[in-house]
Amino acid sequence: MATFLYKLGRLSFRRRRYVALLWVLLLGGIGYASSAAPAPPADSFSMPGTDSQKAFDLLDERFPAASAEGATARVVIRAPEGEKITDPAAKAEVNQLVAALGKGPQVAGVADPYKASAVSKDGTTAYASVTYKVISTELTDKTHDALTDATDKTRAEGFTVETGGDAVQAEQEMGGSAELIGIAVSAVVLVITFGSLIAAGLPLLTAIIGVGIGVSGIAALGSVLNLSGTTSTLAMMIGLAVGIDYALFIVSRYRAEIAEGREPEEAAGRATGTAGSAVVFAGLTVIVALAGLSVVNIPMLTKMGLAAAATVAIAVLIALTMIPALLGFAGKRALRRKDRKNLKSRADSKDSKVRGLTKPAAAHSAENARNTKPNLGTRWARLVLRRPVTVLLIGVLGLGAVAIPATSLELGLPDEGTSAPDTTQRKAYDLLSESFGAGFNGPLMVTVDTGGTKGAAAAAKTVGTSLAKVDGVAAVTPASVNPAGDTAIITVVPTTGPSDHRTEELVKTIRSKASGLEADTKSDVLVTGQTAMTIDFSQTLDDALLPYLGLVVGLAFLLLMLVFRSVLVPLKAALGFLLSVAAALGAVVAVFQWGWLADIVGVDQPGPIMSMMPIFMIGVVFGLAMDYEVFLVTRMREAYVHGARPAEAVVTGFKHGGRVVGAAAVIMISVFSGFIMENDDMIKMMGFGLAIAVFFDAFVVRMAIVPAVLALLGKSAWWLPRWLDKLLPNMDVEGEKLHNTLAPSSSPAAEDDEEEERELEPVRG
Repeated sequence: MATFLYKLGRLSFRRRRYVALLWVLLLGGIGYASSAAPAPPADSFSMPGTDSQKAFDLLDERFPAASAEGATARVVIRAPEGEKITDPAAKAEVNQLVAALGKGPQVAGVADPYKASAVSKDGTTAYASVTYKVISTELTDKTHDALTDATDKTRAEGFTVETGGDAVQAEQEMGGSAELIGIAVSAVVLVITFGSLIAAGLPLLTAIIGVGIGVSGIAALGSVLNLSGTTSTLAMMIGLAVGIDYALFIVSRYRAEIAEGREPEEAAGRATGTAGSAVVFAGLTVIVALAGLSVVNIPMLTKMGLAAAATVAIAVLIALTMIPALLGFAGKRALRRKDRKNLKSRADSKDSKVRGLTKPAAAHSAENARNTKPNLGTRWARLVLRRPVTVLLIGVLGLGAVAIPATSLELGLPDEGTSAPDTTQRKAYDLLSESFGAGFNGPLMVTVDTGGTKGAAAAAKTVGTSLAKVDGVAAVTPASVNPAGDTAIITVVPTTGPSDHRTEELVKTIRSKASGLEADTKSDVLVTGQTAMTIDFSQTLDDALLPYLGLVVGLAFLLLMLVFRSVLVPLKAALGFLLSVAAALGAVVAVFQWGWLADIVGVDQPGPIMSMMPIFMIGVVFGLAMDYEVFLVTRMREAYVHGARPAEAVVTGFKHGGRVVGAAAVIMISVFSGFIMENDDMIKMMGFGLAIAVFFDAFVVRMAIVPAVLALLGKSAWWLPRWLDKLLPNMDVEGEKLHNTLAPSSSPAAEDDEEEERELEPVRG
């Protein structure tokens, strides 16, 4: 592989104008296609095979007028203090509100609170349910304005009026700037790392082009592949981070090759052949982790994962082709000015040596020794090698302590009870809880299907009577029957709130009784509703967690065995990942569930962690963690293969890769941290979780635990059974074949060093 990529890098360098033009034309073409494509579909949430989804599909088929997928709004009205909502004057005002709500655009219907028994027992509060013909993302501004105007008018009469439901337009304090923050911080880190504006600009330029192509492609194919607008969020987040990192590693290796005295074209080829091989396998691990989300069997997660995986694939291709092409334009200007002067001085020194004008070798070598100091990566690696057990214990125990909050992890989906206290959604939620009970915020919908024959009303009555006796049920409303008479809906109100574990137990109890009720009524009884969907969603993710973990870790383990030709190194990488993701989940629980540092992060209301967060973090963080494992340990493996002792190989890996891996981690953390400032709770939690996971994995696991373990294992770290060595194809990721073919020891810098060593030998004697 290294030889092929070496040739590809040199070809891209020589044909740089054509390669750069090709990518720019591709970006422009896909960008034009996305602008001309129909608007992407709205978000749709489904879980094939679950009871709640079956019931939801049944309602959509048998009650089309009810618009099962349509947006809803629940308008809660409380009478002025000392008055009742049932007083004639108050009743007239509520009737005017209901009439005004019914006249709004896109409204399918409004339930009169007095006819729907939606008045509290104390007579102070009522609520009106508004259903719309379209889903929430298709509601127009006029529709939102009509809802707001109607409630404002009633509020002006002295009533307390608050509105909840997905039809309510969320307040947007900030949005869309996350990627700009990440790019800005990344630019600063790159300038500090490279000390050159040109070198810093290359990763940013290629990453932006790659993300532009990926996101534009999602928009262009949105209507064809049913990709919603939010599908691009994960693609942008991951694509931007890995795009910068992959380019960073190739540019860094190019600069190292130039510093050794090679010509730019040769340096670009070698950088693509060596660092590019690591990029390919690092990209494959991320792609495997993201595409593996398909096993969860939740279409929304599948689409997000595949779209992000495609964007990562584009980032890899750009890094392997466009980076060498741009390096062709930059040449030696990708180096710092100081490094360019050193190269020139070395060249002048070589010319002077030919004319016999150089300093004595001993003096020259002594001067270099005085001026050269080990870099931070070298010093850190030597420190870890001196105290491997201490570093290992501190790293493992520290991450273990941070992971402790994960033991109290509570999963759920965000609801209006976790909204900011000053929002109308949260106020409506609290009013309903106070006046009607917590269960009114998460009612269950029970469907009774007689299979195409009439008699649903009688069957539903029997089912309702039975369910009313179940512990945990506050109320059961009369059944609503469709015109055909073969399907009925019963609303069951729990005594507990939607996120209460007792509500989950109630759903399980009702479903366990369903088989007996089905036999008695000769009908199918299913439970759905937002609360039931949330419970089924969590259960689906729980059931898929172990198969997904096995698939992703298993495939990545095989990839890492191909990369490192070792059994213990991939095993260590996987165990280190599990430790870092456990610590990251602990931090997420501490902030978003317990409320620690909530004000700093911007968490308005602590609550359950999103159900998809664990499996999402496992998928994304595993791929990103393997990035650093590949980039850092590949350089160690390369040194070991070329004759270095195990300890020397570890130091070499940190000498050449430590600073770059650290910069790459800071860049990725900054990209993810930018999304913490978004208004969407899901994006905020994703951004924080990924940022803290990268921090733990890069700086604790890869920078501390990995070298400590390798120091303790010694040569055993690179052990591979002979039969397995013969079985596995040699991908030459570390460039051993390329090294032998190109005879790297004959580089100008190496020749100078060898000659100086020969000249210095008598002096040392």
